[in-house]
Amino acid sequence: MSARRTLAVVMDPIADIKFAKDTSLAMLLAAQARGFELWYMEQGDLWLRDGVACGHARPLTVRDDPADWFTLGERRVTRLGDLDAILMRKDPPFDTEYIYSTYILERAEDQGALVVNRPRGLRDMNEKVYTAWFPQCCAPTLVTRDMADMHAFLAEHGKVVCKPLHGMGGRSIFVVEQGDKNANVILETLTDYGTRYAIVQRYLPEIVETGDTRVLLVDGEPMPFALARIPSGSDNRGNLAAGATGVGRALNDRDLFLAEQIGPRLAEQGMLFVGIDVIGGFVTEINVTSPTGARELDKQFGIDIGGAFIDAVLRRLDARA
Repeated sequence: MSARRTLAVVMDPIADIKFAKDTSLAMLLAAQARGFELWYMEQGDLWLRDGVACGHARPLTVRDDPADWFTLGERRVTRLGDLDAILMRKDPPFDTEYIYSTYILERAEDQGALVVNRPRGLRDMNEKVYTAWFPQCCAPTLVTRDMADMHAFLAEHGKVVCKPLHGMGGRSIFVVEQGDKNANVILETLTDYGTRYAIVQRYLPEIVETGDTRVLLVDGEPMPFALARIPSGSDNRGNLAAGATGVGRALNDRDLFLAEQIGPRLAEQGMLFVGIDVIGGFVTEINVTSPTGARELDKQFGIDIGGAFIDAVLRRLDARA
């Protein structure tokens, strides 16, 4: 490794990203502009030998060019703890393989690298369940695998949203109303007949008009604009992957309150880039794995969220030095 500061990224194949929307690319462009030497790895490049975290890393150059946004060099064996910083940007599913990756990255952290977001936090902070640590920010929510309790919650609120705990991108999200004859089969499917936990939340009708809003936190501080994802007329889901439209807006007082409640606690635990999802003023998810939305907001408002994030990484590195 050279005398320049080094930053590696663990991500899905860079050739397959959506150039205009990929937040990891925004981070890498900002890091390169600030003088970092970039290295690239995918999940399968991580390994342990006798307790030492290693990787098959490839030198990376990135460009803000939709036709040609990266160049990779030859891979080489790298001790991960010798890197200055590692960005864990592998998308869900959050499965057993993902957990194994966090163990390797935690050894890299123990051996000297700044890993962002922190591996232990990635394991501990399930994006749906972790909202339970901030009940003052959330609408009524039930996490259970008991279908009778789910039916009682539905009867109490009249209309609910049901989701698996491991999903992403709007997959397997159901809106259920009291009296819906599909309610039984939906709950049976989500809980695998009462053998798997799922989450049920009171339906928030504001999603139709104001959408599911992503508020981005960098080292605990909210970015000044949020991305409201408005569902299409034929869908309930406020997910861009499910056809929602992204519309930027300035943060309001409620957004700032939610950020104040959640941001500092996550920053203390090494979660430097977090997305909180807000519907009708209530937090529905806290995204810590690979939050997106930065590129859309940068384009709409002329800001640089990736740059703000890399500046936070630099501050952490300077504090360690």
